[in-house]
Amino acid sequence: MTRLGYQIPNFTYPGVDSADTFANVIAQAQAAEAAGFDRVFVMDHFYQLPGIGAPSEPMFECYTLLSALAQHTTSVRLSALVTGNTYRHPTLLAKTITALDHVSGGRATLGIGAGWFELEHNSLGYEFGTFTDRFEKMEEALQIIIPMLRGETVSLDGKHYQVTDAVNSPPPISRVPIMIGGSGEKKTLRMVAQYADESNLASGGIDEIPRKLDALAAHCERLGRDRSEVKVTKLQMVFIAPTMEEAEQDLREVAAVKGWNDEVMEMVKGILIYGDADTVGERLQACMATGIDGMTINLPGNGHKTDRIGLLGEVANAAIGD
Repeated sequence: MTRLGYQIPNFTYPGVDSADTFANVIAQAQAAEAAGFDRVFVMDHFYQLPGIGAPSEPMFECYTLLSALAQHTTSVRLSALVTGNTYRHPTLLAKTITALDHVSGGRATLGIGAGWFELEHNSLGYEFGTFTDRFEKMEEALQIIIPMLRGETVSLDGKHYQVTDAVNSPPPISRVPIMIGGSGEKKTLRMVAQYADESNLASGGIDEIPRKLDALAAHCERLGRDRSEVKVTKLQMVFIAPTMEEAEQDLREVAAVKGWNDEVMEMVKGILIYGDADTVGERLQACMATGIDGMTINLPGNGHKTDRIGLLGEVANAAIGD
């Protein structure tokens, strides 16, 4: 399970030439590994997300990037947080995850979600469909992907996907964990209880976590599954520096690159867990106190400064405890 994950969501770095972006991403993944993070995640998007930057900002295709990072790391598991199910046919996704598992020496995790970024779908030609369509597709996809990852031959005559005697050879070399991202209490957490090893509560405030955990427990009980088999993590956006003054300076540097004014900068401070080590540590401890099993944390504003990742690792490991 993810005890402490590090996500890389941003590829616009002050003072870093575009040709050097991937080298900086490697440095971040290696710094996270050295700092005690057990998983490295990247987003499965083609446009940058609202709140982090403009759609035109740099964004790497996630599975190509993860396979490359596998060659520069040794112990961290690698995953999308999370794969947009709408972007790939489930048989292709099963093969992609399997390839990642082999090239990483058994370190792949499948993180998957129903998909939500409508602008990206419409602009690039991916069918978006209705909310119901996307969740129906994800459930059918899981019924195909999971057997393929477990070395089984699968057929499905579904509403959205049809496969006949689908074979995945070679199979993964590890038992690839299944993580479902999202916080929806009726659909998403029911699918977590039915199909997944892990749940990542990507959205919503810390105060909502206990209700989400209760909803997951109710689904597990109804389905006859032991709730303790499912590990729950929370995605947290953080902006940390050794001092508040250095955090302010880091924020001003990234704001200059992204064109943020003072109003946007203040909004960022309110959305992220922002500040020095003590301030961030207190907030992360409060998150863990809700009963979750672990956290995935990103540094969308200053992760390119790898010493900040080391500091975050110290603070987050202390918050999680043994």
